[in-house]
Amino acid sequence: GGRGGFREGTRDEYRRQLEQYVFEHFPNRTKLTEVTPSRVAGFVAWLCDEKAQGRRVAEERRKAKAEKLGVSPASLPQEKDPVLALSDATVRNVMAPLRACLSTAVREGLIRSNPARDVDLPHRPTAEDSEHEEVRAMSGEELSTLLALFPDRSRLLFKFLAVTGVRISEAIALQWKHLELDGSSPHVKVRRGLVKGRMGPPKSRHGRREIPLEHSVVLALRDHRRASEWPGDDDLVFTAGNGAALNPANLYRDVLGPAREEADLAWVGFHTFRHTCATLLFGEGRNAVQVQRWLGHHSPA
Repeated sequence: GGRGGFREGTRDEYRRQLEQYVFEHFPNRTKLTEVTPSRVAGFVAWLCDEKAQGRRVAEERRKAKAEKLGVSPASLPQEKDPVLALSDATVRNVMAPLRACLSTAVREGLIRSNPARDVDLPHRPTAEDSEHEEVRAMSGEELSTLLALFPDRSRLLFKFLAVTGVRISEAIALQWKHLELDGSSPHVKVRRGLVKGRMGPPKSRHGRREIPLEHSVVLALRDHRRASEWPGDDDLVFTAGNGAALNPANLYRDVLGPAREEADLAWVGFHTFRHTCATLLFGEGRNAVQVQRWLGHHSPA
């Protein structure tokens, strides 16, 4: 931003958001005076509608496939009941260019006030929110109960969180090349995390670490790799059904949420597995500095 206007990267991102969402929702030739607070609130509701967003993305895929094949999109089958949950942060990001455009229209005297200025944006509990809910660890019995309730495809991920103490953002970014499953010292190298859709290195040098793996987890990971459709060194260890990175918000809603309710452990979030790991480490006699290094904290506090 600033006096010179938007940065080139911001402008490109705004253009993409407008084309992907705003122009998709508002009909062609919609007049500025027709964009009322009520219409903007309807736009926000559309962004939060998982089925509507699923259909939007499915249609984008269908058009792209049709273009590649040189056929009409209507000749290709539609995906059955696709869903896509946009995070609250994504909804806020999409609203930014719309607000900016309408703000410019106000400055130029085309409309009297910005209809997007006071529209309520959603705040729904997310995987990240859960990390700040309650600093509490599970007992061994509670952890075993919860693990037994997870679907087979997700159980190893949650066991991995509990025994390694890695963050959910680090676990979903893990590639097979980060795992050493052979030799006398099996371990995982924590080298990156997937935060807000972007892959990047740990926030601090303390986040870059190696964590030993217990024998039962090593055996389970070997089996998991043998059975995986994506066993290459650069492939992700824990994936969605199509091999893509897992979405923590979806994992929280579809997997962790139902299991914790059934186990009567409604206070459990992703971060609880990290606290549980720390408690287990202290129980084994490790000191605060050792646990700090294991978890990748910047201080023993």
